Amino acid sequence: MKKIWVDPVALTGLMLLLLLLLAGCRPGVQVNAGTPVANFLPPTADPAEAQLSGGDLKPLPTRQTDCENQLIFLDDLTIPDGSEVEPGQHLTKRWLVKNNGSCNWDSSYSLQLISGLALGAEKVQQLYPARQSTKAVVEISVTAPDNPGRYNSWWQAYDPDGNRFGDPIYLEISVISEEEQ
Repeated sequence: MKKIWVDPVALTGLMLLLLLLLAGCRPGVQVNAGTPVANFLPPTADPAEAQLSGGDLKPLPTRQTDCENQLIFLDDLTIPDGSEVEPGQHLTKRWLVKNNGSCNWDSSYSLQLISGLALGAEKVQQLYPARQSTKAVVEISVTAPDNPGRYNSWWQAYDPDGNRFGDPIYLEISVISEEEQ
């Protein structure tokens, strides 16, 4: 009978990936529909929960020095570009992004409107923590305008010092008239 050799490093990596996938299956953060909010929803367990359960995750530092900020757009999770929506319709836009820099994003980071309409959302949104080298979901709640037409809303991440960084992300909708419905 042949023996199968398993690389211990590969096995450890596979187990870590499995743990991250399982941690990502927990319910997401609830958003109050009455108040426009933007959130980073990291796929890993909440640091506070890990502390309570004896996990090895440490709370994110409040401020890092000598690190680089970077955000890479990966995918539109909801509301594909050019989606037709009804006048006044409430929408929740979600983008999948990656914190590809060396800084951990804490609550002093923000998402800010850089072009187009805010569509009922606050022009500056507080973001929740996202660790370096992790994927996160950015979420914002908006309301479609009452008048038919094509609308864009462009957003970008800002560091605690007010410096813009990373890929801009946007929402593009087409409000349809009563006759088109």
